[in-house]
Parts: sequence; structure tokens; C-alpha cells
Amino acid sequence: MCGIAGFFYKNGHNTVPLGSRLNSMASVLGSRGLDGTGMALYGDLPDGHMALRIHLDSSRFNEKSESDLAISKIATSLEKLVSIDSIKYTGNILRIELKEIEHNNDIGFMSKVTSIVEQSGTELFSIGNSMEIIKDIGPAVELEDYKVADFQGSHGLTHTRLATESRVDICYSHPFWARPFPDIAVVHNGQLTNHNKLRRSLQRRGYEFSTMNDSEVIAVFIADQLLNGLTLEESLNESIEQLDGTFTYLISTADGIGFAKDRFSTKPLIVAENKTFVAMASEEVALNSMISEETDLYEPTARAVQTWLR
Repeated sequence: MCGIAGFFYKNGHNTVPLGSRLNSMASVLGSRGLDGTGMALYGDLPDGHMALRIHLDSSRFNEKSESDLAISKIATSLEKLVSIDSIKYTGNILRIELKEIEHNNDIGFMSKVTSIVEQSGTELFSIGNSMEIIKDIGPAVELEDYKVADFQGSHGLTHTRLATESRVDICYSHPFWARPFPDIAVVHNGQLTNHNKLRRSLQRRGYEFSTMNDSEVIAVFIADQLLNGLTLEESLNESIEQLDGTFTYLISTADGIGFAKDRFSTKPLIVAENKTFVAMASEEVALNSMISEETDLYEPTARAVQTWLR
């Protein structure tokens, strides 16, 4: 029942901020779930820069002195590995922008950064040369403190969650980052029946997960396929063969966006496309405000896969 949506500017940017587009769709899709709302936003960082989004659990860091100490420890440890450009703390999410990074696609480096950040009991929501994940408990209005509607960028994903098989928890809200790969995220509507088997297989090969959520498995599975040389479209097609259960999911990378539907087409998706943008959502009503006569509107069928790349 969760709501998923994605947006992609074909020419990179537009006068309407990316965040405004996603926020509008998330607000409408709140009717499908209010347990959590999140976004994966892709913007432009300077060359050699990378953004970290880190969650400080209010139940653990409930005093300002405790959160200040955790932030200080993270910054001190990171500075032994890399230079820090800026630090900003809003709500329960810390944003650290790194600079002068020479290995921005080195998985080993990303794993080190992840370990450093999380040794203080925090959780790393995302690492990206362009991607930043912001999420919280509740409806889209809960993201207003993070100024998501003003975010300028090229593409992104959003999700409104109805908790079914896992608890109401910000860490279980979507999007899920494909740790430790930079710039890869997924939002998913459905239920995988073989996610435990797939997770164990990926763990045996060294991958780590922050939750037991089935959707996080999709993100890491696709990232692994890309690492092994498949294109994004090939990776999505492979997922239809390997994932059991019901699913429609959207995937985003630094280069673009795509979707995959299961062999039964059990979960809805509507696509709106014109010469300026592509927008996708679980319900047409979330797209109505941006549809014009020049916009093609269609519903993908079972086993459908499609990608749009910059």
C-alpha cells in the first residue's frame, strides 16, 4: 500500500525545484501511508565533494550535549581520513560535506567512512557525490524543516510508508541507500518472499545491511549487479528473475532513474513523460498537477523495465 514516486529532468534542471516536485507527489501519496516519508535528492556538488546524511536517534542523543559530543567524535575521526568542508545539523539529521576526495567511487573508502560515522551509534542514511537521503517519521510535512521543497537538482525519488512487516522507525523508512555504494537508492512498494536468502548471499560476499527490511536488499542487489558490469537496465531485468514476491520499485543512480515491475504486475505505477521530464507515481492523482496536453501518460505492464539516463 506504500506510495512511491520518482522525477527526472531530462535536461538536468528546471525553474521548478526538484524538491518541490517530489514534495508535491509525496503529499498526495500520503493517503497510501503516513508511517514515514523520505526522499533521495540528486543535486550538483563541487568536484571532489561528497555529502553524508547521518541520523542521530533522539532516544539515544536526547540531550544537546550528547549530540554535540557524537558530532565532534565523528568529525574528529573523519578528519584523519578526509577533509571536511561543512557540518550542519537539522532536526535529527546531520549533514557533513567532505572535500578534496580523490577516491569518490572507491567502495573500500566508502566502507571506511561508513564505519567511522556509525561507531558513535549513529546511522549513515546516505553517501553521495550528488545524492542526499532525507527521511522522517510521519507525513511529508515532517520534512519541511529540511527545506526539501527548495532543493535544486536533476532527479530523485520519494516514498510514503505504510509499515507492514517491520516497525515504524525512521531507519526503516525509504529510500534505502545501497551501502556502501555512493549515489544509489531505491523505493519499493510490495513484499519480497526471498529477501532473507538474498541478504545472506550478499552478506557472505561482504555486504552489510542496516535493517532486515526487504527493500534494502533490492538496493544492494542492484548495486552489486552494476559493480559486476551490467547496465542499469540489465540489472533491473536480472532483478525480475531473482526477486520473488510482489514488487514495483524505483531505482536511482548518479546518472539516472528507472523502474521494474514483477511478473504479475501486482503493484501500480503510472508514468508521465514529455520532452522536459519523466515523472512516476503509484497513483495518477500525484501526477495531475504537472500533466499537460504534450505529456504521454501510460501504465507499465508486468515484467516492465525502463530507464532514463543523463
